[in-house]
Amino acid sequence: MLLKYYLCSIVTLCLIAFVSASKETLVLLNNLVIKETHSILFNTLKERGYQLTFKSADDPSLVLSKYGKYFYENLIIFAPTVQEFGGSLSVETITQFIDDGGNVLFTGGVSTGSALRELAVECGFEITEENSSLIDHLNYDASDPGKHTLVVTSSSNLIKSEEIVGNISEKPLLYEGTTVITDPKNPLVLPILHAESTAYSYKPDLPVKDYSLGTGKDLLLIAALQARNNARVVFSGSLYFFSDVAFRSSVQKVDGKTYSISGNQEVASNIVLWTLKDRGMIRVKSVNHHKLGESSPPSSYTIMDMAVYLVELERWENGKWIPHNADDVQVEFVRIDPFWRGNLKNIENGKYEFTFRIPDTYGVYQFKVEYNRVGFTAIRSSTMVSVIPLEHTQYERFILSAYPYYASAFSMMFGVFVFSFVFLHYREDKAKGE
Repeated sequence: MLLKYYLCSIVTLCLIAFVSASKETLVLLNNLVIKETHSILFNTLKERGYQLTFKSADDPSLVLSKYGKYFYENLIIFAPTVQEFGGSLSVETITQFIDDGGNVLFTGGVSTGSALRELAVECGFEITEENSSLIDHLNYDASDPGKHTLVVTSSSNLIKSEEIVGNISEKPLLYEGTTVITDPKNPLVLPILHAESTAYSYKPDLPVKDYSLGTGKDLLLIAALQARNNARVVFSGSLYFFSDVAFRSSVQKVDGKTYSISGNQEVASNIVLWTLKDRGMIRVKSVNHHKLGESSPPSSYTIMDMAVYLVELERWENGKWIPHNADDVQVEFVRIDPFWRGNLKNIENGKYEFTFRIPDTYGVYQFKVEYNRVGFTAIRSSTMVSVIPLEHTQYERFILSAYPYYASAFSMMFGVFVFSFVFLHYREDKAKGE
């Protein structure tokens, strides 16, 4: 009994250690003042169990990994003006960190440093030219000093994904900073927040003499990349967007509309939690397949068998895995191309089922589920099975369409018999006559 207690304690400690390790987060700052000006966001992360390590972006002791093992699962860079990272940290190591499944959140500003510009390019973002700001002469806050760079943007400009930004409220958002342009044909890039149609990007202290790099809704304020390995990268052109001041400020638009508080805190917190994979995580819990009427997977299927495919999906929510229920999950039965494609039926609590007939072509097949939805990690599940032809004992004895051939065969046999009888009889009669 005592041994069982110790074993349970060891397992519990290991699980706690694993959960803690998975939330290790390195936060790089321009200076430690940012730790105080953005305390609400950092406290929110601490309350959810994240282990935050604060360091200067040019700290000479910076290191992400050693001997192939990463010390952190997440990286937050609140250092817009950094020109070069300290220690062994570089754009190449951060890119490798993303390739290995790490999550990164970084913010730019009016004077975005070359290090972050290079990192943005590696992630499919193009930051507008240096010292340029988002300007909107029709949508700015009354507290703006006169350059119209403290922009008020509507929450309707957010991406329509509850997993990323939460329930979209009517509260406007305050934004001050630079912008980013992405390739709309890139399927991995998500436009989380775009500018109003009246906005443009330019240097606020200079008269507009040439065409701006971007205008209107083509300008993204916050963009995300979800890589094929489900690593998440989010870039915001504004550090102010995540600040305590923006969270607590009231909003008074130039047209006279006032709001008691902005929607920055709710939106920013959800975006950060999504980046760190605290939201929008789904996984395959179990996969099973068998012949209709059986319960265990066969060694192989025979052509024209009735097969049942079962899969169970889970979603990470509020610190635990819960059943993921949806009506748009599909399965394919693939050899080279899909022979079957159908919607999985949600039978109960995240369990899905699909019943179909095996094709009449034998070979090596795969049950394949590919589930890609905005805001969720991509699911790619494949299970290989073999399909064999019928054995000789499994074919029908008499086929209706072959009756004419059966008749011709028996008629030939009968004819040979009659011919043989007549021929033999004729020879006997001839011998007697002689």
